[in-house]
Amino acid sequence: MEHYTMHLTLKVWRQKNADSKGRFETYEVKDISSEMSFLEMFDVLNERLIREGKEPIAFDHDCREGICGTCSMYINGRPHGPWHATTTCQLHMRAFRNGDTIVVEPWRAKAFPVIKDLIVNRNAFDRIIQAGGYISVNTGNAVDGNAIPIKKENADKAFAAAACIGCGACVAACKNSSALLFVSAKVAHLALLPQGEPERKTRVVSMIEQMDKEGFGSCTFTQACEAVCPKEISITNISRLKKEYLRAGLESDR
Repeated sequence: MEHYTMHLTLKVWRQKNADSKGRFETYEVKDISSEMSFLEMFDVLNERLIREGKEPIAFDHDCREGICGTCSMYINGRPHGPWHATTTCQLHMRAFRNGDTIVVEPWRAKAFPVIKDLIVNRNAFDRIIQAGGYISVNTGNAVDGNAIPIKKENADKAFAAAACIGCGACVAACKNSSALLFVSAKVAHLALLPQGEPERKTRVVSMIEQMDKEGFGSCTFTQACEAVCPKEISITNISRLKKEYLRAGLESDR
């Protein structure tokens, strides 16, 4: 693959905190390698800003391997940028052309208030998980992996749902700021496994109640969430969640 350098214009959202008024600031970056990741490009820019005695741009990151879900930002109006099924940290500068203008913003959702610049507070997701996205069965010593028979079809579906990294791209892409794809993935992967059976009814009710408390919007099934998910979580999980919620309501009435 041909390697080349780029000159780019960045329009980056700067905001001191959740209570401050934000604004776009423009930066020119030169001699950027096409093989850099998007976050490495930001590292180069921040090093320059620090040398100039200016405030570096705050952005979230951790593993830089597409696993942790913290590298969340809009890039030219699309969560995580132009590449399909890719986190921001795995996006490379060859996705853009020399001379491009790139607009970078934080997630825009009431439930994700801005902490600073491109960092948002996603503790709402943590509270949803704490409401029911776990199993509390005392298993004692570790058991053999094959001790509990599970249909391969269910195991595959559970594994696919569990791939969700909780980045919030689904919320950012949804016109209603719905978190239902995230919640459905967490509900579905446990509902498909026997280990999740003891708390199956209370889990889905508690997690949906917490989701509503956090101020996320309603799902109108536009499928924008699935389109931008870096782990390609399927919207079929939303259908499964609704089935689980209906089942929990019917069984509680007995």
